[in-house]
Amino acid sequence: MKFTQKIHVVGMKSSKGTLENGMAYDSTKVYALVDLDASKGTAKGMASSEFTLGTSEEFSKYKNLSFPFEADAEMEIVTNGKTQKTVMHSCVPATRVPAKQV
Repeated sequence: MKFTQKIHVVGMKSSKGTLENGMAYDSTKVYALVDLDASKGTAKGMASSEFTLGTSEEFSKYKNLSFPFEADAEMEIVTNGKTQKTVMHSCVPATRVPAKQV
C-alpha cells in the first residue's frame, strides 16, 4: 500500500563502506518525527523514527538544507506475511530552505 505523508525531517545521515566480513553497505538514513501510540494512555507526543532512503548519494540532495524541515514523503507499507514495515521511496522538501552560510 503506497501513500504520501507530510513528515518533519529532523536529521539525515549517509553511510557507505564494507563490514569486516566483506559485506558492503550503502544507504541514507532519514530521521523523522512519528506520533507515539497513545491508544493505551501510556504514551503521548512524538519520537524520531529511522527510514532508509536510497544510497549514500541521496544525502547530497539535502546536505545544504537547514534542518529540521517539512517534506512530502512517498511511503509504502510492505509485509513478509508475518511482520510489516514502512519503506520510504522519496522525500521532497515542502519548502526549500536556503543553505546555511559558512
